[in-house]
Amino acid sequence: MADHYETLGVGRDASAEEIRRAYRKLARTHHPDVNPGPEAAEEFKRISHAYEVLSDEDKRRIYDATGNENGTAGGFGGGGFGGAGFGGFADIFETFMNAAGGAGRGPVPRARRGQDALVTARIELKDAVFGGETTLQLDTAVPCERCHGTCCEPGTQPETCSTCRGQGMTQRPVRSMLGTVMATETCHMCQGFGTVLPHPCTECSGQGRVRAERPLTLRIPAGVDDGTRIHLAGRGEAGPGGGPNGDLYVEVQVRPDPVFRREGDHLATTVTVPMAAAALGTSITLETLDGPHEVEIEPGTQSGHVETVRGLGVGRLRGTGRGDLKVDVVVTTPTDLTAEQRKLLEALATSRGEQVEHGAPPQSKGMFARLRENLKNL
Repeated sequence: MADHYETLGVGRDASAEEIRRAYRKLARTHHPDVNPGPEAAEEFKRISHAYEVLSDEDKRRIYDATGNENGTAGGFGGGGFGGAGFGGFADIFETFMNAAGGAGRGPVPRARRGQDALVTARIELKDAVFGGETTLQLDTAVPCERCHGTCCEPGTQPETCSTCRGQGMTQRPVRSMLGTVMATETCHMCQGFGTVLPHPCTECSGQGRVRAERPLTLRIPAGVDDGTRIHLAGRGEAGPGGGPNGDLYVEVQVRPDPVFRREGDHLATTVTVPMAAAALGTSITLETLDGPHEVEIEPGTQSGHVETVRGLGVGRLRGTGRGDLKVDVVVTTPTDLTAEQRKLLEALATSRGEQVEHGAPPQSKGMFARLRENLKNL
């Protein structure tokens, strides 16, 4: 009999994930739909059988111990004890495990934890800078007000299941090599709860919860950004049967601001300054998120200059203080000069000795260019 590890091309210490990846790779190659033919079909069966054994923790343990998935060192042929009309040793072992483990589990409680939920909160940039509050409308599962999570009509209560007698499990006889054993399975009458609802709540149909919309006031910490998730423990969906709530995750989306843009912990904006004001220097009143703020433009300021205003940026989410406000200066050149204004500018240009150069503007020489020029002059 072929070694299952060799069939899948993995080592005997391979993890469950490595076995799964090896099987999927081989299955794609040898699947009859991809590779028709009797040889490929037979190989696909061998691969599938090897994966069936090695992917099952109990079967793999038996195979590693005996070298045979039937649990015998020498083996009894390909079918193990199958010729006698019984299942293999692994099936018997599983039956015993079910019988031993199922009997001790007992009924499943109706009360279970609710699911976690993910919602989106769209906020303004100002809320991200300073923090704030917003109200969300959640469509979620809430406890049933009629039965308060008991799942029963008021005045009634669950009754013990007559089929499993409150155990949540039933047993049935199964033939094996050792005779007849009792296999344990979930009770089909009560679905494993051990009780039935003779009068389920008409409001929630016996679930203990209903769908409803409810408002949620969310506190937004300063410094949140697009994609930030806020975790609210116990604010998710109510659990069935009066079980505890799941958790709620709120993903923040910050709406674009018409004036300011976000750059990490900093804010940035652009101001346009006339040519004369940039040359002479001026003071502008900038409407920031903190209110009006005076920004000094030094004489001779050029386009592209960035003026930094300390402490008027975004609050730090995991720290103290705030970032800065970056003011990008754009100097504008007038395009609608009057005759008098043109004469004044011409007089200014003449007094400064300014000349208009045709072609590309002169480029400053780099260090190596200057060195070559100096060497030529030696």
